Amino acid sequence: MSRKEYLFTSESVSEGHPDKVCDRISDEIVDAFFRAGIAEGWNPKDIRVACETLATTNRVVIAGETRGPKSLTHDFLAHTARMAIKDIGYEQDGFHWEDADIEVLLHAQSADIAQGVDAAGNKDEGAGDQGIMFGYACRETPEFMPAPLHYSHRILQILADARRGKQAGILGPDAKSQVTLRYVDGKPVEATQIVLSTQHLVDLSSADIRKIVEPYIREALPDGWITPATVWHVNPTGQFLIGGPDGDSGLTGRKIIVDTYGGAAPHGGGAFSGKDPTKVDRSAAYAARYLAKNVVAAGFADRCTIQLSYAIGVAEPLSIYADLHGKGHVDAAKLERVLADKEVIDLTPHGIRTHLHLNQPIYARTAAYGHFGRTPDADGGFSWEKLDLVDKLTAKLK
Repeated sequence: MSRKEYLFTSESVSEGHPDKVCDRISDEIVDAFFRAGIAEGWNPKDIRVACETLATTNRVVIAGETRGPKSLTHDFLAHTARMAIKDIGYEQDGFHWEDADIEVLLHAQSADIAQGVDAAGNKDEGAGDQGIMFGYACRETPEFMPAPLHYSHRILQILADARRGKQAGILGPDAKSQVTLRYVDGKPVEATQIVLSTQHLVDLSSADIRKIVEPYIREALPDGWITPATVWHVNPTGQFLIGGPDGDSGLTGRKIIVDTYGGAAPHGGGAFSGKDPTKVDRSAAYAARYLAKNVVAAGFADRCTIQLSYAIGVAEPLSIYADLHGKGHVDAAKLERVLADKEVIDLTPHGIRTHLHLNQPIYARTAAYGHFGRTPDADGGFSWEKLDLVDKLTAKLK
């Protein structure tokens, strides 16, 4: 039996958070390989990138395995990382886009991995690794996302715009948010706690920072959710002048719960950023979200969790699991059979990449503020957020 009333909390981090700086650089590398590969006549399905980034005080290390155009020299990729740091906004003594030491240690993809992934003869393209991936959707927001995470993201997105506009020179790139919501009968009704820690570039107190950020936070949340009883924690440790990798080291893939559902749904464990879409950690997680969102949008459940599993070198998913959380309007086993039907969607790695148009330079934009709950872009970005599967599901399940 579901609880009548409870609290749930999710957090987000800004594009200037050390780990997100690394995610952005890693995804810029993925995009660079697709962009150059397509321009030079490569078949995009042959591009391979598995890129990890480490950042600390004025130093960035990029390592991993790739396959793609030889024109992408280490110097060019270091420049790509430098431009990402500049765009994020780091021009500090301890981390500056112009003079940071950037080391590129990328090398060729392992032949042992490639033989499992590449198509050959009668063998279809296999998954780039074993693993389990989850997708989730719910009716808590118009974006079909859990409300605490959605509004944690929104707070930081609005503050990022302010940092580049009215608050330029006052707020820094590094920030974290956290929102606790009270649920009644399964629906979020108010914010009980709000946490915001933001880097600032001039000497200000916590009270000063609250005066600056509170209007933006109120803009981010629905009317009436912030009440006189809401507890605020704005820069609760005090001064936050040293931000980004100068204050704390960053690493690709350390914010996977921020990237997905804020803890409201399971996570398979694999990070997304820095990986081309042959890696099912990324592409199958996108496919699972796509399926879950279309199931909910079609009216078959108020909440839906989809699990997909794969083995390295094997094309077909090993299992498909659907959880409608006890309130589905269709039999879950029947739904699983429909999702396995290739007339609905081909869930092989090749099928996912083709259906969602993933063999493109669309990944740097995913590196901050979540991979899900975003608006699909005209060039194919966030294609997994489309609702174009609703009619097929309705026809198969009616």
